[in-house]
Amino acid sequence: MKHDPIVAEVIAGSLTYASEEMGIAVRNAAYSPNIKERLDHSCALFDANGRLIAQAEHIPVHLGSLPWGLTQTLAAIRATYGGVAPGEMWVVNDPYLSGTHLNDVTVIRPIFFGGALAGFAANKAHHADVGGSVPGSISTDATDLFAEGLVVPPMRLMSDDEVVPQTVEVFRANSRTPDARSGDLRAQIAGNVTGERRLLELYERYGAPVVEAAVERSLDASEARMRAAIRLLGNGTFDASDALEDPTGAPVLTIALRMTLDDGAASFDYRGTCDQVPYPLNAVYGVTLSAIFYALRAVTDPTIPMNEGCFRPVDVFVPEGTLLNPLRPAPVGGGNVETSTRNADVVLQALALAAPERVPANSGGTMSNVMLGGDDWAFYETNGCGMGARPDEDGLDGIQCHMTNTLNTPIEAIERDYPLLVTRYEFAPDTGGGGRYRGGDGLVRGLCLTHGVAHATLLADRHTVPPPGAQGGGSGACGSHTLVRGDGTREILPGKCSRIWHAGETIEIQTPGGGGYGLAERRLADA
Repeated sequence: MKHDPIVAEVIAGSLTYASEEMGIAVRNAAYSPNIKERLDHSCALFDANGRLIAQAEHIPVHLGSLPWGLTQTLAAIRATYGGVAPGEMWVVNDPYLSGTHLNDVTVIRPIFFGGALAGFAANKAHHADVGGSVPGSISTDATDLFAEGLVVPPMRLMSDDEVVPQTVEVFRANSRTPDARSGDLRAQIAGNVTGERRLLELYERYGAPVVEAAVERSLDASEARMRAAIRLLGNGTFDASDALEDPTGAPVLTIALRMTLDDGAASFDYRGTCDQVPYPLNAVYGVTLSAIFYALRAVTDPTIPMNEGCFRPVDVFVPEGTLLNPLRPAPVGGGNVETSTRNADVVLQALALAAPERVPANSGGTMSNVMLGGDDWAFYETNGCGMGARPDEDGLDGIQCHMTNTLNTPIEAIERDYPLLVTRYEFAPDTGGGGRYRGGDGLVRGLCLTHGVAHATLLADRHTVPPPGAQGGGSGACGSHTLVRGDGTREILPGKCSRIWHAGETIEIQTPGGGGYGLAERRLADA
C-alpha cells in the first residue's frame, strides 16, 4: 500500500483541498471586508522539513513568498527560541523574514503526530491597517520600514493551545482598527487549525510512512512535469526589461532580466535592475520569487500541483541592494503590489520571446491600490484593470490581473462599514488597446466621503507609460486619479499620492486598459 499510486493520488488531492478548506475557514471567520469579501489571503501546508506540499489557488504574490517566508521564519525561531513545540502557533509580519509587506500577517502552526513533527499549516492575510503614517499603512513616502507600521518578529500567538493575549494586544495597540485586527487573527488561527485537522486525519488513516511516501511522489511528479513543460519552450537566452514609475511619474525604476532556458531548467538573472530606492517601491526577495513562479506556471502548465517540486528546476539571482532584493530597512509596502506586478510583466515578456503564442499582451500593470481612513477606520482595496488581449481572444474587462487574485469590495459592504458612498462603478470604455484581438477595458470607481475628514492614499502605476500591446497590437490607455470637489471642480491627482480628504469630495480611480494583440487590420480581415 505504501507505493499504491491510487492512494498516493488520493492523499495528494486531499492535501490540495485541505489548503483550499483552510482558506474557506479564514474567509468565514474574518472580520475585515478585505479578507472576508475580497479574499486577500493565502493558505498552504508544508512537511516537517518545511517543504511546500500543497497550496490553495489564492493570491499569486503570496505564491513564492509563503515557502520562502516559512524557511526564513523557522530559522529565526530556531535561533531565538530553539525551535517549535506542540500547541504553539507563531505570528510574523517582518517582510525581510516572511516575504511580502507589513500588512501581510503570516500565522504558522507546527503539526505533531505521535510526538514527532509532521508538518506545518501556514496562512498569510492582508490586514487593512497595521499602523504607520497613513490609514491602510501603505504610504507613498515612507523612507524606511519603520515608518510603514508595526514590525513583528516571530512571536507565539498560541502556547499550550491557548491564545497568548499579550501578542494580540500588540496588534490591537498598533492599529487604527483594533477589533478587526484581533478578529482577523482569530480567523487565521481557525484556518491553520483546519489544515492541522485535515493533515492529521490523513496520518491517522494511512499512517506516517504512507503519507510521507505520497508526498515525496507528489513533489517528484511536479518537478518532472515542470521540467517537461520548460523543455517544450526550447532552449535559449532571452532579455527583457521594463520600468516602474517613481512618485513623480517618471518611468525610471528599471527591472532588467536575462532568462535562460536549458533542457528543462530555467534561470533568472536580474543584474542590471536599478538600486533600491528610499520610498516604498522595493520588493523583498520573496515577492520577486512570487512573480517568477506565477509567470512560469501560467505560461507552462498551471495544472501542475503547486508544491516544492515546481521550484526545483528554477534558479534565481537578484543582486542585493536592488529594487527586487533590498537591504533592510528599506521600505517595501508598495513593492508587494506594484513592483511585483511589473516584475511579472517582465518575466512574461521574456517568456513571450520564447513562446509568443502562449503569452498575452500586457495587462493594466497595476493593482491601483486605494487606502482610505480616519482615526478609527481604514479601507483598503485593489481595483481591476484591463486584461491584455490573448493570442486568440480579446482581453477581459476590469479584472484583477496577474499578481492579485482578489475580488472587489461589494458596494453594500463599503457603504455599510465605512463613511463612503460609491458614486461610480463601471467599465472605462475604449481604454483597451486595439489589434486583431483587443485589450480589455479598465474600470472607474468613484468614492465620496460622506462626513468628517479622512486621509486618502493612492498607489498605482501605468499613469505615464501605457501598457504596451504585443505582435503589433496597440497600447492600452493609461490610468488616472481625479478629485471631484463638492462644487464639481476636478483636479487630476498623481498616480502615487497622499492627501487630506474632506466630506463631500469624491475620488475617482480609472484603471489602465490592457494592450492589444496582433495587427488591427487582421481583425477587419477576420470579420
